[in-house]
Amino acid sequence: MSLSFLSDQCVPREISERLKDANFAVVVLRDVSPIRSPDPVVIAEAQKRGAILVSLNGDFSDILVYPPTAYGGIIAIQLHNHPETIPTLMQNLIRFLRANPERDFYQGKLFVVEPHRIRIR
Repeated sequence: MSLSFLSDQCVPREISERLKDANFAVVVLRDVSPIRSPDPVVIAEAQKRGAILVSLNGDFSDILVYPPTAYGGIIAIQLHNHPETIPTLMQNLIRFLRANPERDFYQGKLFVVEPHRIRIR
């Protein structure tokens, strides 16, 4: 099964577009759900689609509220108010995704993605 992603409403368009340009399937939340959908609706939409959630929302990186083992994969993008780091961050993320193309690899895990590293929880 190929990788597919649900891009949360808070994710900059550039991130979703770079994933699409790298030939990954990406659904943008605002195209399928109301703007400002609550977090439980967002994660349920990702689950329903069998997609890995991509979000800047820090709530999804809280493993007590959203334990990774209960979900099909969460990618928490950490820009720290520095959108100029998106090109480097995306280059590293796309390299990582291509090196780990199996959908099962992402199941039950949280990936905290920063420009200089990717941590797995």
